[in-house]
Amino acid sequence: MNLAIALTLVRIVLVPFVIVFLISSSRVHVLIAALIFFAASLTDWLDGRVARRRNQVTRLGTLLDPVADKLLVAAALISLVQVDMIQAWMAMVIIGRELAVTGLRGVALSMGVIVPASGLGKIKTVTQYVAITFLILDRGVPRDFLPFHLLSWGTLWVALGFTVLSGADYFYRFLLKAGPRTLIKDQERWP
Repeated sequence: MNLAIALTLVRIVLVPFVIVFLISSSRVHVLIAALIFFAASLTDWLDGRVARRRNQVTRLGTLLDPVADKLLVAAALISLVQVDMIQAWMAMVIIGRELAVTGLRGVALSMGVIVPASGLGKIKTVTQYVAITFLILDRGVPRDFLPFHLLSWGTLWVALGFTVLSGADYFYRFLLKAGPRTLIKDQERWP
């Protein structure tokens, strides 16, 4: 156990609190949900920074960090669907991309191919965090305040765009690294 892993665990522990405060009808609770989500998303940046700076990159941390990220984002998106802030298909595109890329990276690793995180993936994460924070806050904003609604929806569309683009980038880079011969040989080994 080190500080970076502790920060990752804090992010996981905060997930139920985001859900509880987000689905509440109180504007104060919505503000609390936004603050908790924002704090949890900051731990994503901070845990990686701490691990690299202190040379504390571990296998456990490498496994837990993406799980914590996906839990936080998926829980917030599903809660936003539940309270009719976003449509279900939007949440499914983001969650589906996360599952597909995680599966792809697992398959790649089993083939001896490493598909590292990309700049697009990092931009995707930041835009998702910003969009979700704005959408949570949007829940507490009066309906007649159109500029904030447009801002939150605009950031959601940007996040969706980077989600799809970065997912396609992972698959493209996997195919470049694995090559068609590797894929055919690997397919022949499968029953």
